[in-house]
Formats: sequence, structure tokens, C-alpha cells
Amino acid sequence: MERPTIAIVGRPNVGKSTLFNRLVGGRRAIVDDLPGVTRDRIYGTAEWLGRRFAVVDTGGFEPAASDPLTAAVETQARIAMEEADCVFFLVDGRAGLNPADAAFARILREEATRPVLLVVNKVDSVRAEPRAAEFYRLGFERLFPVSAEQGLGVGDLLDAALALLLRPTVTPEETGAVTVAVVGRPNVGKSSLVNRLLGLPRVIVAPEPGTTRDAVDTPLTVAGRPYVLVDTAGIRAKRKVGYRIEAYSILRALRSIERSDVAVLVLDATSGVVEQDQKIAATAVEAGCGLLLAVNKWDRAPQGATADQFVLELRGKLPYCDFAPIVTCSALTGLRVGRLFPLVARVAAERERRIGTGELNRVLAEIVERTPPPTHKGRPVKIRYVTQGSTRPPTFIFFANLPQGIPPSYRRFLIRRLREHYGFAGTPIRLLFRQGSGREAAASGGRRGRGRGLPKDAGDPEGRTG
Repeated sequence: MERPTIAIVGRPNVGKSTLFNRLVGGRRAIVDDLPGVTRDRIYGTAEWLGRRFAVVDTGGFEPAASDPLTAAVETQARIAMEEADCVFFLVDGRAGLNPADAAFARILREEATRPVLLVVNKVDSVRAEPRAAEFYRLGFERLFPVSAEQGLGVGDLLDAALALLLRPTVTPEETGAVTVAVVGRPNVGKSSLVNRLLGLPRVIVAPEPGTTRDAVDTPLTVAGRPYVLVDTAGIRAKRKVGYRIEAYSILRALRSIERSDVAVLVLDATSGVVEQDQKIAATAVEAGCGLLLAVNKWDRAPQGATADQFVLELRGKLPYCDFAPIVTCSALTGLRVGRLFPLVARVAAERERRIGTGELNRVLAEIVERTPPPTHKGRPVKIRYVTQGSTRPPTFIFFANLPQGIPPSYRRFLIRRLREHYGFAGTPIRLLFRQGSGREAAASGGRRGRGRGLPKDAGDPEGRTG
């Protein structure tokens, strides 16, 4: 399911980046006392009461400013307002009502198409709350006094926001459809491939890069199974994002990856694997969705190039995607495009696989007997128990006496052994390590969660996905 988005907007230096950092749980945005530090939009993921959502930090909004840089910031803020599901309008409770706040409030009332929550920041104590009342003059029914720096009032704000965002919708997951995101950098032939798969021109195709500005969902049925095919905007390197509207297209493409069961990463056979391909692949792996590599334009590959050579190069440049099936194809001629949907179905099934706990522990005993984990500070590390915590992607919880002593290399070794025994073609595998014997998990029959993964585990800072 696609995550809702909250945009934080307001004039410069009211604490937008501080609130953003408070919500996402880290210093993702630069915070400085100088106005205008945040020029571009910055994106992060937050969670409240088990609900995950995207947060957008925008540059300071100055409606009356005329210089080009400020105008660009204003455009960024307007785009965020248009595309967000909810807007936090931030003002400075310490500085008091400002004419720029009034001008901004007028724009929000006239232009915002989503709910707007007025947030009075820098209210650092209960005694300071009465001063926030003057902001009712901006014309909003309710205001939320908070201190982004101290966290005061942020919980009430998020409660109100989630009440607005919790709108019931029917998702592809609920209908049993497999969501497939076709992703890649611009002009590699994503839309052409989608059209070939659909068998009719349902998506605009043009030679100019960047034609697709938004994610386009198309339901279809293949071999009796429902799918939702998502054609996404090309994901450029950040330094090459020239159009302001394109920045949001990139966000939508990345969110499409997050909500998809399988991502088909389209590569260009004429240019080979480049840095941006690597970044997009890493995003898909981190998101935990299945991954299939489609090498498009194979009919135009350099003379003398062979599929084996290209696959060897690809595996070398994308070592963290060695589990992903590869298809050399041509959207233009239809070469081997027919192999994609059977592979998508296989990858989606592998993401759903669940291995019995007894079987897992028999295999674990064999693995650690032949290759035990290395010692940690002179102490032997013992992995005592394993259970599968969830599917989509397959997630395994290992119980050990010293979970912090299991190095990334051994974690990758465990992933390779799991693949040797059970396959899991096309899907990342996540490992979590916890301290203990696993008796609690054994007594409860193991964790039976069915989500896209489990929360990050403090005992597993590295090597969690492979």
C-alpha cells in the first residue's frame, strides 16, 4: 500500500527542518539558524502508532520575494502542497504572528486541496501556549502548539494527522493482484516495455527522456492471475534533476518501488550498467520488494556482445542483486519479453514462501556445525535457534548468545546458505539477530507476522538484507 505523505511548509526559520528531523527520527535535514538553509524538498519516512508515512521538508516560503532562488523554493513548496495528503503549516510561536504568515495562510486557504493543520512551533512550555492563540487570526479552525526541538505536542499533532490520513481504500494486495513497478533511469525504454507487455499503447511513449511524469497503474490479467503494472518516471541522479516537477516524479517512482511486490529494473544494453542503475537496484533491495533485471534494447547491443558477457558484467556491478533473474530483451521487437511475466509470478511466489521452523533448525544445525561463526572478543558465538518471522520479503530471526558479535560477512554467508537450500529467487532475504535461546519463540510456535518486514532490530545493524 502506498504511504501517505505529509508536507511541512512555512516561512523561513520557523523550525520546519527541526520538526522533520523529529518525525523521521534522525538528522536527515540540515538545521541552521540562517533562514533559507533548506532549498530543495527533502524526503524521509516516519512511523506513528504502527502507521508509516512519508514526510517532506520544504524550503522557506516567502510569497513576496522576487529573486530567482526564492522563487524556486516557492515552487518547491507549492508542488509539495499539491501532491501531499496532508499539510503542516508551521509558524513561529516565539516570534509571533508575521505578515508573511498571513500571506502564506491566504495562499493555503485558496490553493491547498488537502487538509491543512496549523502548527505553532517553539511553544516550549504550557505557560507559553496562550501566546499561540493569536494565530487563530490566520483563519484555521484548530491549531497545534508544539515544540519540535523538545517533542512537546508532536504526538497530538500526529494523532490528528493520522485521523485524516486513515482513509479506507481497496489495494491490489486485498484483491490478490501482484503489483509490478517498472523502474529505471530515463530513456531506457520503460514505457515501451510496458506497452509491449500490455499489448496496446496504454502509456505515452516518446524519444525525449522524462516523458512519464507520474506513476501510472494499469490492471491486467496474465495466465488467469491479476496484476497491476506501474509505469514510473525515470529516476535521475540527484545532481541531474533539472526540472522542479521532476523531483516529485522521482519521489513517486521510489514510492512505487516501496508499495510493489516486484520491481522490474530496466537496463539499457547499449550503455551497460551505470551508477544510477546501481542506486535504483539498491533502493529496491532495501525496500524488500522482489527484483527482476530486464536488459532492454538487446537488438541494439554492441556488435559481438553476448548475453553471457553482459550478465557477467552486470553481476559484477550489482553484487547485492545476485539473486535477481536477468532477461535480455527488446521492447521494440518483442524479443524475449514473453519471459518476463512468468518470472514475475515466480518471484512473487518466492516472496511468499514460508519455511517450517523444524526444517529451518535442522538446516541451521548443519550450517553452524560445518562453519561456525567467528569468535567475538575471544568468546565463542553460538546461534541457537532460528524461525521465519514474516514473508514479503522472507525474514528470519536468529537467536544467539552474542548477536552483536556476528559480523556482516557471516550474515551474508547465512543468506547464501539459505538460498542454496530454499532458492528464494528474485527476493531479498532479511536477517534479524536477537539475544537469547529462542525458547520464547519456540513456545509460541514462532512469529507469524505477514508484513513487508519487521521493524529494524538493534542487534542487526548491517547485512540485514541480501
